[in-house]
Amino acid sequence: MVTDGLIITNVENIPGREIKSHLGMVRGSTVRAKHIGRDIMAGFKSVFGGEIKSYTQLMNEARDEAIARMIGEAKKLGANAVVNVRLATASIMQGAAEVFAYGTAVII
Repeated sequence: MVTDGLIITNVENIPGREIKSHLGMVRGSTVRAKHIGRDIMAGFKSVFGGEIKSYTQLMNEARDEAIARMIGEAKKLGANAVVNVRLATASIMQGAAEVFAYGTAVII
């Protein structure tokens, strides 16, 4: 995937390209909290079943923000790619979760 001028991938190498320099680990994170309106709808979904679309949207937005922050760090280092990208989540407190993106900034 090419995002904001950088190649972003979850593998260690980019096929057909040579990594000329490793610049180090870059990361980005965000902490998001549930919204009372979303909680009410989620309560109904938990009774009747089905996808809780408002939470899916919340997590998608959090992943996008964490990746954007990781890309910002990579650009500051002068990277033109980030390899071996990973995403992680953690519960910070009840009702709030952190999404964490990290990878290795490189020049190809």
